[in-house]
Amino acid sequence: MADMVDNHNDDEGPDLGRTYHSGPVIMRGPMIPEADANAGLLSSGGDTDWLHMDPWRVLRIQAEFVDGFGALAELGPAAAIFGSARTGRDDSTYAAARKMGGDLAKAGMTVITGGGPGIMEAANKGAAEVGGKSVGLGIELPMEQGLNRWVNLGITFRYFFVRKMMFMKYSSGIIVCPGGFGTLDEMFEVLTLVQTHKAPSMPIVLFDRAYWQGLFDWISDTVKQRGMISELDPDLVIRTDDPDEAVQAILRHRA
Repeated sequence: MADMVDNHNDDEGPDLGRTYHSGPVIMRGPMIPEADANAGLLSSGGDTDWLHMDPWRVLRIQAEFVDGFGALAELGPAAAIFGSARTGRDDSTYAAARKMGGDLAKAGMTVITGGGPGIMEAANKGAAEVGGKSVGLGIELPMEQGLNRWVNLGITFRYFFVRKMMFMKYSSGIIVCPGGFGTLDEMFEVLTLVQTHKAPSMPIVLFDRAYWQGLFDWISDTVKQRGMISELDPDLVIRTDDPDEAVQAILRHRA
């Protein structure tokens, strides 16, 4: 409960006046609110701006974590497959992602994607076609098309960072197919957390060697040579053009 006490301070410096306590928060002088929080709680109608304030937002974030943990807690071993939503169904990478999703599911792995079209749809489709667990972790975006129809367990998140936590917590390996900023963001998130030991070590498979070559040339020739990063663990990042090799890298780590 919020309350007010006199502020007696013998230290040198300006006297900021009385101290207002609101739970663990302490406010003095001009920071003291004009209205009492408890009085506002009991009032009817009025301004609804509080719905968009950060303290209320924390509850929404908490609810997303609770929903995500509750839905995904019993998935068993899982691998995430990242890649572009723009990849067409006639693209060879779509076919490769579908095969990798199916092969992982046949081996008893849950397949987790961002739940959208393109590479995500392909991986979910491959897993669902063989009767596997096909998970889609979607995100609320103005242009988002919703979860693809091959998802048999789906969650749509409001916050990117909650969604990323779910990928990291429940995946024991990732396969990254060609993609744009979102795919790069997810890949570097995993690399950062694993390289700094904030997450358990896991295989990071980059599918389509030619697509990734320029990026890793820059990382090796510019970023590393200027001392911005330490040497990447050679067992951590695997680049391949072979869907079977990508799947086996994930399965070896699970074993």
